[in-house]
Amino acid sequence: MNGFSFEDLKMIHRTRLGKEVPLELFRAIRLIGMREALPLEGKGTTASIGRKIGESLPVSTEEELLDMFATLQIGLPRVTHRDKHLIKIVVDDCFCKGLPVLEEKKVCDLEGAILEGALGRIMNRKVTVRETKCNVSGDEHCEYEVRWYD
Repeated sequence: MNGFSFEDLKMIHRTRLGKEVPLELFRAIRLIGMREALPLEGKGTTASIGRKIGESLPVSTEEELLDMFATLQIGLPRVTHRDKHLIKIVVDDCFCKGLPVLEEKKVCDLEGAILEGALGRIMNRKVTVRETKCNVSGDEHCEYEVRWYD
């Protein structure tokens, strides 16, 4: 076995603690563990991890992906703009909502990379996703620009 599938990860048999873990633990892993322990604030690592997660999600349409974001409690995404080579996706209630504001900081690169991996597979083309707004920067929500080229 080379690793775990998304279906494997859904096999949870914790009889006393259940399947939920506190958001504080996830934040600690992401914002203290990865951002402070890895070079470049862990951005290369989160990009690789996020793309792999996105590629493994059991979704085949953009709508299913956005629904999966909500189901997994990553955030509440919605498309706010679409044209020939650009989609803007706003994510409300992102994991970073409520953290102290650190101007010019964006911390939701993992979520963007998940979108990138899943959309690249769904669209069957090279996709790039860039976080343009973040709650931590003082923005009202997190936002991503999705681009691709024919």
